[in-house]
Amino acid sequence: MKRNLIVLLTILIGGLTSCQSGQKKEGNMEKETKLKIETSAGDIIVKLYNETPKHRDNFIKLAEEGTYEGTLFHRVIKDFMIQAGDPESKNAPKGKMLGSGDVGYTLPAEFVFPKYFHKKGALSAARQGDNVNPKKESSGCQFYVVTGKVYSDSTLLGMEQQMSQMRLNTAFQALAQKHTKDIYKMRKAGDQEGLMNLQDSLIAQAEAQIAGEPEFHFTPEQVKAYTTVGGTPHLDGEYTVFGEVMEGMEIVDQIQKVKTDRSDRPEEDVMIKKITILEN
Repeated sequence: MKRNLIVLLTILIGGLTSCQSGQKKEGNMEKETKLKIETSAGDIIVKLYNETPKHRDNFIKLAEEGTYEGTLFHRVIKDFMIQAGDPESKNAPKGKMLGSGDVGYTLPAEFVFPKYFHKKGALSAARQGDNVNPKKESSGCQFYVVTGKVYSDSTLLGMEQQMSQMRLNTAFQALAQKHTKDIYKMRKAGDQEGLMNLQDSLIAQAEAQIAGEPEFHFTPEQVKAYTTVGGTPHLDGEYTVFGEVMEGMEIVDQIQKVKTDRSDRPEEDVMIKKITILEN
């Protein structure tokens, strides 16, 4: 443990990319919006969650404006996900690197976890990494559909333990960040004893900090989904899940199996022709 964390101190000193219409009501119940994503491989029907209103309304807005028409599934990784929504992918020549296009804004994260998670078929927002996006804000336009894989109970147990370790590492790094100047001075002076003492102090503080938090465990719903249909559990709580596939998962599976280049872009373009709102 200490060996791993001292590496983090060294790194600290040394130093899924990314993009308002209201929902209908029936009585006192909000009806979930459904949309048809017409692709060159076939149609996919998705529904958007009302509990993620900013992502829901933004997706509807872009669909109505035709923003997605002609864009590609530019990043496809088998047993992981298919990603689309980059405006720069329209008419992109073969071999062009894609994934950095946007619409000029981001969306605040809307985590509804553990109710909504990265099961197979989940519709989620892409985003830039934590190093430049600590608030985990979503791309204003890029999204992905989870394909993932099926996990065993023992693998999920191991992932629970890893996630608990990650929480400790995150707490440690946040504390270490506040002592950057002290760490730099001690490193410059070759004060290894001072560094070790500071490390021990920060470890103790991090452990005390997370001790008051509940231990991480997958919910029964997550365990059932991840051990039957599959998904990508390591993305939970990191990216906003704002909908799911209702029909056409076979099209998603077909897309995830296409041949791709070294940048994970399909060698033969898979295009979004149009996204339309369906009448409920």
